[in-house]
Amino acid sequence: MMNNYKFLLMFLGFVPVVFPVNAQDRPNIILIYADDLGYGDVSCYGAKAIQTPNIDKLAKTGRRFTNAHSTASTCTPSRFSLLTGIYPWRKSGTGIATGDAALLIPVSGPTLPGVLKNAGYNTAVVGKWHLGLGDGTAIQWNAEVKPGPRETGFNYSFILPATGDRVPCVYMENGRVVNLDPTDPIAVSYHSKVGDEPTGYEHPELLKLKYTKVDHDKTIINGVSRIGYMAGGKTARWKDEDMAKTLVTKADSFIRGNRSKPFFLFFSAHDIHVPRLPHRQFAGRSSMGPRGDAILQLDWTVGEIVKTLKREKQLENTMIIFSSDNGPVLDDGYDDGADILAGNHSPSGPFRGGKFGEYQGGTRIPFIVSWPGKVKPGESDVLISQSDLLASFAGAVSGRNKQSELADSFNMWDALMGNGHGSRTSLVTQSYGNTLSLIYQNWKYIERPAGTPPELYNLSEDIAEKRNVFAQNPAVLQQLKALLQEIKNANHKH
Repeated sequence: MMNNYKFLLMFLGFVPVVFPVNAQDRPNIILIYADDLGYGDVSCYGAKAIQTPNIDKLAKTGRRFTNAHSTASTCTPSRFSLLTGIYPWRKSGTGIATGDAALLIPVSGPTLPGVLKNAGYNTAVVGKWHLGLGDGTAIQWNAEVKPGPRETGFNYSFILPATGDRVPCVYMENGRVVNLDPTDPIAVSYHSKVGDEPTGYEHPELLKLKYTKVDHDKTIINGVSRIGYMAGGKTARWKDEDMAKTLVTKADSFIRGNRSKPFFLFFSAHDIHVPRLPHRQFAGRSSMGPRGDAILQLDWTVGEIVKTLKREKQLENTMIIFSSDNGPVLDDGYDDGADILAGNHSPSGPFRGGKFGEYQGGTRIPFIVSWPGKVKPGESDVLISQSDLLASFAGAVSGRNKQSELADSFNMWDALMGNGHGSRTSLVTQSYGNTLSLIYQNWKYIERPAGTPPELYNLSEDIAEKRNVFAQNPAVLQQLKALLQEIKNANHKH
């Protein structure tokens, strides 16, 4: 059977060839993926109330993209696209995954880690997963859980199964729960209570962080009530305040263990997702409460990864990509004062909306590419999607730089390097309610149900999407409606 890499190359029209430099000279690739970080949350993108010096250094030495997008305004679908190159709305079940969802990524198709793995890279994911685990039967948390990251192309994994606000609140390393006591087995349910541990709705007096959404009121772990019920696994449970440092330690170990072989590290940070409980090193350091403190912690994380690369003399041979899975949200289930303490800070920058929504604040995100001496420093307004990384790296590791024939992933290697514009001309984004939007040239079209007026914005004049001009531009409206339908009907070649 063909491996995923050869399978993809056939579709791209590539003949597998040797990379133009020796294997040991190929760049390492680190993708740092923040969670719920807005375009305006980073100082190099205009934030004034908070400073992110380590992220800013990446932008200063690399390329800062101002028109980059996630494919959705929520995390699971964006992550799905990032790793598969497929628009999430093409596959059912790619909405926000529950903590016990089955693996969403098809194990038979090409993936970003799979392409790099089959090209000789050692691949790893460290951090938040939230793409489901297992085959759809009840997950046996006390045994090896598969399929999962390994089956999608990662040689090594150290993950949160879902998110910090969902059970089970444990780390998993290569398919098994870390520090699990076999005499204290884990039980998880998203339907009914398991075990006798207190819940947020029963004992709010036990909470160190009050919930604001009813679904966040279940089993209390580390003083925080979560989505879902959990029993057992007490020795395996994480401490939220230590999470960033735990993940950085694992990333550091992986980098140090890969001196003689190129590697791909997908560092999927939990910051700045809820519950926001930063380490005491950062708690109270910002003027915006726990959310601001979590941004400082995220910036520290970036700095620590760069320090490790410098210490291992790998920085000059490493491409670092920094981005976020979707736009920002203030109150997302816990009362940490984010909405009040934000003050004049605009997490979405100049854009309207944020996480969950269909406006640009939900999908237009920070996107920085740094590779010292290779990526041309500067700013780019090229339209680019996170789904383009698969085709872009497929072209790079194959030794050819050719436009992808994949339906949703475009080879943007030249744009990433600062040598051109790439080949993407339009982009479809998706909201939490599955509303689709089309960006084409300077226009943004939002599809609405029958009987509801469509929305059309001229982004060159109205970046904040405040003036719906569909009535004044009927020809443009019809053109974009037709183009969106054409994209929907495209035969996906995976």
